[in-house]
Amino acid sequence: MSKRIKDMLVAELRERLGQHRDILVVDYSKLDGVALNTLRLKLRKQNIRMLGVKNSLARKALGELGLAGLDQYLAGPSTLVFGGPDIVALSKEIAKWAKDLEPLQIKGGVVEGNSIGPAGVDALSKSPSREELLGKVVAMILSPGACLAAALLGSGGTIAGQIKSIADKEPMSDSGPAPAAAS
Repeated sequence: MSKRIKDMLVAELRERLGQHRDILVVDYSKLDGVALNTLRLKLRKQNIRMLGVKNSLARKALGELGLAGLDQYLAGPSTLVFGGPDIVALSKEIAKWAKDLEPLQIKGGVVEGNSIGPAGVDALSKSPSREELLGKVVAMILSPGACLAAALLGSGGTIAGQIKSIADKEPMSDSGPAPAAAS
């Protein structure tokens, strides 16, 4: 390939990767065509893309994007996997497929500029998703207020009920307190 064609391919690769900075590298060379097409279609529905690339071109494009941490995983047949709502969802989906399709091998990845190996991808797939973490944070923020409201309403409701029952037992007169009886 001429230098000009390589430069065009690297530019195309950079364009396809776009703003994605969390990327996994897998080897799907041992998958048959039907399994591979099924995998690609299911991932595409979740906005996850798989891109088979020549390693030298991938190294050059990723180096220009500041993702040189993937260089160690770009050996042999390599496919870049990127997209999805976040890296946790991406790693969960790829780990699930790697478990279902044994020939699919996870080589590693890069998360926020840090490279992770296959064990790191597996550990990442077991962590909570962004939505789950946001839910936990919101619950922690709201729990002290909810506890305070429950405490105030609980004891406040009890006091209000006691005052009401006392008020129902003693009829109030409009003229004020009753005169004391003379002895």
